[in-house]
Amino acid sequence: MQLFQHKHCVLCQASDHRDICAACLHDLPRLSQAHCPSCLLPVPSSQICGTCLRKPPAWNQIRAALRYTYPVDALIQALKYRSDLPLAPILADLLLTELQEDSLPDYVIPVPLHPDRLRDRGFNQAHEISRYLCRKTGCKLLPAACVRIRSTPSQTEIPWKKRKQNIRNAFICTQNFAGKQVAIVDDVMTSGATLNELAKVILRQGAGSVRAWVVARAFPS
Repeated sequence: MQLFQHKHCVLCQASDHRDICAACLHDLPRLSQAHCPSCLLPVPSSQICGTCLRKPPAWNQIRAALRYTYPVDALIQALKYRSDLPLAPILADLLLTELQEDSLPDYVIPVPLHPDRLRDRGFNQAHEISRYLCRKTGCKLLPAACVRIRSTPSQTEIPWKKRKQNIRNAFICTQNFAGKQVAIVDDVMTSGATLNELAKVILRQGAGSVRAWVVARAFPS
């Protein structure tokens, strides 16, 4: 007889053998079934939206597990701002569910923090999520292949239209990716400016393709 480890659901505290019970898992905020495949924003049909047609993002594919709204936002904020590190593998598992039918990349790169912010926070939440993803999938984690060289204001403090300018030239990558398939990982995508800037730098280093993997997609209010 298989014995299950006794746990409590991180959302409702009900006793369960999983980190998120079946009822809470069922109620998590999902992406609209009809969404743009390039940016994940809702559209009347599952076709590329006008914005992405006019200016396609640098990534070749994007995946997000959930929408960035309650209670997903609370879990991510607890990891990020309250150092609740046990939440990282739970969030990674939610993302892994979304990736089940995809082929695996050669490398996984967490979106880097600037050294000043990393020193203040003590960890990079994208790195913590990526470590677990790589343990589960066998993908090679490259946490130091790309570096954030500009200390910019947090994207959450910048209006959406100015985020692209805020993050410009913020990253450098030293590794030659020569035809490799690369996935970049972050906790939340808002405007997509950070992921787009990093994807462009990786493609300039020869990557055959870049995928963007995020736990949650925020929608403009």
